[in-house]
Amino acid sequence: MTKKVVTFGEIMLRLATPGYLRFSQSNEFTATFGGGEANVAVSLANYGIPVDFVTRLPKNDIGDCAMKDLRKYGVNVDNIIYGGERLGIYFLETGAVTRASNVVYDRAHSAISSIELGMIDWDAVFADAQWFHWTGITPALSQSACDVLAVAIKKANEKGITVSTDLNYRKKLWNYGKTANEVMPELVAGCDVVLGNEEDAAMVLDIHPDGVDVTGGHVEGAAYESVSRQIMDRFPRVKKVITTLRGSISANHNSWAGVLYDGEKLYESPQYQITHIVDRVGGGDSFMGGLIYGLISYPNDDQKALNFAVAASCLKHTIYGDYNLATVSEVEKLMSGDASGRVSR
Repeated sequence: MTKKVVTFGEIMLRLATPGYLRFSQSNEFTATFGGGEANVAVSLANYGIPVDFVTRLPKNDIGDCAMKDLRKYGVNVDNIIYGGERLGIYFLETGAVTRASNVVYDRAHSAISSIELGMIDWDAVFADAQWFHWTGITPALSQSACDVLAVAIKKANEKGITVSTDLNYRKKLWNYGKTANEVMPELVAGCDVVLGNEEDAAMVLDIHPDGVDVTGGHVEGAAYESVSRQIMDRFPRVKKVITTLRGSISANHNSWAGVLYDGEKLYESPQYQITHIVDRVGGGDSFMGGLIYGLISYPNDDQKALNFAVAASCLKHTIYGDYNLATVSEVEKLMSGDASGRVSR
């Protein structure tokens, strides 16, 4: 039996304007749920990997709705704890052509931001676990959330559990008096697998790629080998560094690829042209979910694991909401080169 994956972070209520309406135009919002680590958990459950999502929810109807939403997609919610004031919310205005999407957070005093040490029994949570995943969003929420995360990483290290992170820099979140650059390095030091892009590496770890322009629609994967080397030199525990390569041609058209560096070889994925984006929110999380699945399912084939992650996240851009609901067979079909979109009958 496959051992489980554990993810820890915040799930929020997402309120999105319909279509491409601006906030000032909309009289209604579409309600769904999402959040970095929750999105990864749903991907893994969808691929048949047992997964626990750990968070703190308010004990009210909205918190229960979030829990039931996760359960609906096969995520184990038995280790969720309850308390605090409220569920965090984010508002989404989807961009188009040259107008970027816009996110407004309303997550101050959320249940997880007031989580305290000792509330989660990590020994119980990590029973039968093989992997622990977190993102840079969680330590940005509050000092106490960061402290709880640090304990979880230490406990996972002690138990020999693989630890992964998506650096996920969110400028709007770091508001409690510390910067990402002050907090994240100590947490990243406990990780085996690190995912990030050029902005994450710069803002979180003060590591900079040379000669890379992501605004021109074409990104050279080989330019990131130096960044990967710097991360591995600074954090000896890290065994793999993965970078997503998004070329932003417009809000509706992105190029999408990835590279994986294992300390010796740089693996590059095929590049996809995503020309009619339905929803790019959760794209990085869908990549991480695909990557964890790939590294577990193809333990001796980093190229195949990377290709699965890129194809999975490419498909996510066609799916509304934070979650990637693409199936393994759909991902493998795209990996094989079939991007026709023909009706399956």
